[in-house]
Amino acid sequence: MDNSLGGFLQSRRARIRPEEVGLPSHGRRRVPGLRREEVAQLAGVSVDYYIRLEQGRGQNVSEGVLEAIGRVLRLDDTEQAHLRDLIRPARAARRAVSRGRQSVRPGLQLLLDGMAGTPAFVLGRRMDVLGWNALADAIAGFSGIPSSERNQARQVFLDPSAPVRYPDWAAVAAETVAYLRLDAGRHPDDPALSALVGELSVKSQDFRRLWADHLVKEKTYGVKRMVHDLAGELEFGYETLALPGDPDQLLVAYTVVPGSATAERLALLASWTAAGTQRAEAP
Repeated sequence: MDNSLGGFLQSRRARIRPEEVGLPSHGRRRVPGLRREEVAQLAGVSVDYYIRLEQGRGQNVSEGVLEAIGRVLRLDDTEQAHLRDLIRPARAARRAVSRGRQSVRPGLQLLLDGMAGTPAFVLGRRMDVLGWNALADAIAGFSGIPSSERNQARQVFLDPSAPVRYPDWAAVAAETVAYLRLDAGRHPDDPALSALVGELSVKSQDFRRLWADHLVKEKTYGVKRMVHDLAGELEFGYETLALPGDPDQLLVAYTVVPGSATAERLALLASWTAAGTQRAEAP
């Protein structure tokens, strides 16, 4: 994760064509997108200042300069916040509250269990899966995964069955890396996160490629398709809720359209799960 700031800025200016910001596009360009000199000019800072910034040597950058660079590079709100975290790692480090082992508090587990008809689970730092209810377990098999490997990024990139389980695997992989990048900016110098990124980079060419893109994205809501061994293809909406009092834990709930094929298959899966639980509890 060395000089993530430089890599992020370079990747953002590479996606902008000169003509989009009123600059001539003719002439030979050694790099795609905007040159560093052009970003500096448009943001109203010196070229030397901007070069030092990309080299990770910028100190005490004003909010006005950050906003100007963000406008030039057309950063969205998530990217702008990520830029602030990268430039001011001490600020991000003060916000990092959970670097050790995390767990789901009992009250939250009761909430998960009470959502019997809705698959739900809790994500912690580095996309570790911390807790779940029975229906989420029936879909994802969390309880059958060793605790050291119960991590969404690890499952997406290192589990050979992941491309089969996720028909839209490429989109899921990109979304996973984009959220992990965001987490890295919020929690600089996290040795466990560095170890995870290092392992995935060594073992997965796809992860290395996506990590180098420097995309960042919040995990908020969307659609996810999955193929279950017994229930077949399932299509969920998902909603991600940040937990008050613990910003490093997210409650993820899967939703289904009433009367849809997925709703019928989910109901069947829930009945199988309930029957299996009753058999296991029988004397």
